[in-house]
Amino acid sequence: MKRVITENNSRPIKIWADDLDERTEQQLRNVATLPFIHHHVAAMPDVHLGLGATIGSVIPTRDAIIPAAVGVDLGCGMVAVRTSLSASQLPDNLKGLRDSIEKAIPLGPGAGHHPKKMRDQAVIMLSNRVNAFSLKYQELVTNKWMRQLGSLGGGNHFIEVCLDESDDVWVMLHSGSRGFGNRIGQHFIASAKNEMERWHISLPDKNLAYLPSGTTLFDDYVEAVELAQDYARINREEMLAIVLDSLREHLPAFALTKEAINCHHNYVERENHFGKNVWVTRKGAIRAREGDLGIIPGSMGAKSYIVRGKGNKESFCSCAHGAGRKMSRTQAQRQFTEADMIKQTEGVECRKDTGVIDEIPGAYKDIDVVMANQSDLVDVVHTLKQVLCVKG
Repeated sequence: MKRVITENNSRPIKIWADDLDERTEQQLRNVATLPFIHHHVAAMPDVHLGLGATIGSVIPTRDAIIPAAVGVDLGCGMVAVRTSLSASQLPDNLKGLRDSIEKAIPLGPGAGHHPKKMRDQAVIMLSNRVNAFSLKYQELVTNKWMRQLGSLGGGNHFIEVCLDESDDVWVMLHSGSRGFGNRIGQHFIASAKNEMERWHISLPDKNLAYLPSGTTLFDDYVEAVELAQDYARINREEMLAIVLDSLREHLPAFALTKEAINCHHNYVERENHFGKNVWVTRKGAIRAREGDLGIIPGSMGAKSYIVRGKGNKESFCSCAHGAGRKMSRTQAQRQFTEADMIKQTEGVECRKDTGVIDEIPGAYKDIDVVMANQSDLVDVVHTLKQVLCVKG
């Protein structure tokens, strides 16, 4: 931990970052003043400005949830698996493999995606739950939810083929609940703001509008969030299966040598901390209980890490979810060029055009600094370096 902020009429803020800017710190202070915050607020090493609440923060609450803190990419997270392949079994040119993955996995926002053949019993169970939920919230459920299942999305979502420190081949990907979770998030953020107006509740930021427990809206939100988080997990599992099929078309026969690690980093869950059962919102953070395996990605040209949690109670058993942005997408597009992208992603088979400059490694914090700042939160199990990256 780097430092603690304590003020009167506010919960403490415990910070694992050493590069906190004024606007990000103010967002943390705003959250810490809310009356239902439990014990303290934790800021991870990748903390940066968000909507209402900072990305890279852990927010424990009693009897209330802040929908904007949970966000709109509900259940967004990572999945990774190690294969029996080694670096020497990969072709010198990975362009054909990237083309195959990009053809098999729908990329981008997804309005024109088509339903795919899903292979998992979990998808059938998910469909039953979505149908039941639609009876209550028909306006939030369209046929796009099935079209987008098994699709990557855009922005910082990605699929990578990586090598670890032993030159073993890994597949790793990052995605969430797609338009389905977005509609849920947007709806309940608006509902919470309406409730604040109805009850004349003043907040330091209108995006910190909350839903109190014991209300129908709260119960409906919890149900919807759990559904969206399960959608996100299944979405990653389906894509992983499709990517592995693409690898089998291009590479020698292989097996999976480690069970897939599948972890959310935008979600809310009921947990017990400091003697109380509370709602823990991890907004750009992953759970890191003692022994938990997690995935902390860098950027398109940087290392990523498979980690094991240490169960640090002060972080609410959490850690960073990635490198974290150090500049906005607009600033990155103004500052960097296609030549910069080519240089910063040297050795990686990926898009290097102006359409992905907002995701250039230089727009992100140094992942090595992030990892150094959370040595009390996780141990590194594997260090991964991508050789192929597919961006949405």
